[in-house]
Amino acid sequence: MNTSAVPSQVVYIIDDDADIRDALALLMRSAGLSAATFPSARDFLARVTPRDAGCVVLDIRMPGMSGIELQAEMHKRRIELPVIFLTGHGDVPLAVQAMKAGATDFIQKPLEEHRLVMAVTKVLRHDANRPRGEGQADQPTDHDRLASLSRREREVLQEMVLGRQSREIAETLAISIKTVEFHRANIREKLGATNLAELFRLVFQAE
Repeated sequence: MNTSAVPSQVVYIIDDDADIRDALALLMRSAGLSAATFPSARDFLARVTPRDAGCVVLDIRMPGMSGIELQAEMHKRRIELPVIFLTGHGDVPLAVQAMKAGATDFIQKPLEEHRLVMAVTKVLRHDANRPRGEGQADQPTDHDRLASLSRREREVLQEMVLGRQSREIAETLAISIKTVEFHRANIREKLGATNLAELFRLVFQAE
């Protein structure tokens, strides 16, 4: 697979599980990407500087300094590497918090290897080519897309951003699960989002 990543970019993998670190590093290298692994957030912080390029892939839950805490510390140190979080099934509220704090994506376990490689490649390309001030130009389009939603679609989207599943949304809004799924599909189509992370990012950027 040809990712066309900038040669100096590195995928920094942070996980306390050695087997996961090794597997992810092998996956990145098989896709033609450079990878560096760290057993803890503090080991990563001791190595990386604001001048480094690439992206960070880390577990949202880690002993010692968690992924969320590392993200905050990176901001303090002006380390602006894009962050992709790996989350468990029950970590959607934490993922929402991470997206609000500037994470670029989150991927739920069990991991789909192709999905992770594509997410990493996307953020590397965007980070390498993004001109200054680009985000400001994108925001009116985000507002326009959100404005295209119906009242009910906005209600469903708000529940989705809170991390609620279709059954919970159906109970809260007193509608059927089938109706919720119909609205979810319409929301994704209107907003041009293929997954929850993209939905969250669009909503938070528009705010």
